[in-house]
Amino acid sequence: MSAREPAAAAAGQHRIRDIRITHHRIACDPPFRASWDTKPRTHFDATLVRVTTDTGLEGVGSGDLMVGFAGHEALFTGWDPLRLERHFRVLSHIDFHYGRCWPLDLALWDLAGKITGQPCWKLLGGLAGRIRAYASSGTLRDPGQMADAAERYLQQGFPALKLRFHRGDWRDDIRALEAVRARVGSKLELMVDCNQGWRLPWDTESPWTLKDALAVARELERLGVYWMEEPLYRADRSGMRMLREATGVRLAGGEMTRQLHEFRDLIDGQCVDVLQPDVALVGGITGLRRVAIMAQEHGIIFTPHTWTNGMGVAANAHLAAGLGDSPFLEYPYDPPEWGLDRRDFLMREPLKADTQGWIDLGHAPGMGYAVDEAAAQRTLKA
Repeated sequence: MSAREPAAAAAGQHRIRDIRITHHRIACDPPFRASWDTKPRTHFDATLVRVTTDTGLEGVGSGDLMVGFAGHEALFTGWDPLRLERHFRVLSHIDFHYGRCWPLDLALWDLAGKITGQPCWKLLGGLAGRIRAYASSGTLRDPGQMADAAERYLQQGFPALKLRFHRGDWRDDIRALEAVRARVGSKLELMVDCNQGWRLPWDTESPWTLKDALAVARELERLGVYWMEEPLYRADRSGMRMLREATGVRLAGGEMTRQLHEFRDLIDGQCVDVLQPDVALVGGITGLRRVAIMAQEHGIIFTPHTWTNGMGVAANAHLAAGLGDSPFLEYPYDPPEWGLDRRDFLMREPLKADTQGWIDLGHAPGMGYAVDEAAAQRTLKA
């Protein structure tokens, strides 16, 4: 196949003129102590991908670092940006040989919305233009502080809250969960992220065994938890299937799964009740809309992991609302360590949930967000 679109096939008005990638950083003071990271985070990085056309339109996406994309620009320039399936195939090949460059797919969807004059959620099927957010905490607070935080989330209108485990002894994690349940009763749905599916490079701690996870699951059943996320190592499909059969708590996973066929295997293997791929990290919107439909046809909840910046959250929200029929969407929010000022620092307006926890995606063409150009210039990494 030619690297450039044949003239006869590219007779439309819009063609990709340029792809620009920039990297940005803000300082975090106080540091963000993420439950899944043994190192306090003193800064937060974000990548912007901008695709411009010869007619002056621009699509913007954000997410992974775009490692391995340099040198492949010519595979896209000159092409009709609306040939999304073609571009997805090229990105999937780059993913196999080099790295994850899915923010480009998000930028292309933003651009497609601007070309057609439609919001992405409508282009994806138009099932809904809004989605209800669950507050996703990121830090490990003591039981009393965690209960205080849960009460604040409830007062802000969130219908559900995800707590993090990873305090070293899961019994300590259970004590924090018990304190939250005692404080808010049944007014909040509670989810738990066990943080056992993957590790950062410097963290050599072993994941839980199946019997560890089963002991935790029995406690979560007692406390009425809505789902149990990443309770086992990500490749332990037989363990996940056995755990799912042994507990009434929904099992969630797949947030860091790299390949689309692995989601098929998780579904066929009856390993999970909730599937959580992130469009900014795997497959983009073009790839994950396949996964969303496959999950629905097997009676599995599709609700993306969204722990990126606000643009990544918005992209996942468009897919989940427009096509996914998701009961909740992850909304990373754990002030003061992780507030909208940090998460959405590159956006002109932060992505907010209303007083009942709804994210309204509106009717603006594309993703509906805009870059804060002053912030982008101020935070540009050399």
